[in-house]
Amino acid sequence: MREISVYNKRSLRWIACILMVTTIAMGCNVYSFTGASISPDVKTVSVQYFQNRAPLVQPSLSQQFSEKLKEKFLSQTSLTVTNSTGDLDFSGYISDYNTQPIAIQSSQTAAQNRLTITVFVKFTNRIDPKQDFETNFSQFADYDSRRTLTEVETELIKIINEKLVDDIFNKSVVNW
Repeated sequence: MREISVYNKRSLRWIACILMVTTIAMGCNVYSFTGASISPDVKTVSVQYFQNRAPLVQPSLSQQFSEKLKEKFLSQTSLTVTNSTGDLDFSGYISDYNTQPIAIQSSQTAAQNRLTITVFVKFTNRIDPKQDFETNFSQFADYDSRRTLTEVETELIKIINEKLVDDIFNKSVVNW
């Protein structure tokens, strides 16, 4: 049998040490591979229903957005989602939902349109109030003007909600 060289033994020790530190850090909620940096004291998150106050109301948008934000925390953290007020609490409303032409062709018609959704978010961190914020998040998706908004709306809302939720998640718990 071949003997393990000193170099290989050092490498194995180094790898074992890295794995142990990573496991401990993740187990204590200090760091996760999603980039979330959440205090071990934070156990729960709550997402209040985001009412649609936009001048143009899409009926299912409030429910879809609120659920998407909850799903993000369930899938990317070890926090428990609660219906009461959590250690981390999100509230707010959809403030704008609009579509407008963005690429005008030589014939003065739009080649593309843009759907934009803006959400006002109030974030409260009951463990570390210095991280609280109130701000607007806005995202958009473009679509071919030969299609109606009704034809593409469902898919565009999914895309935009994903972007909005990522932005909110990053601002609230990713402290890079």
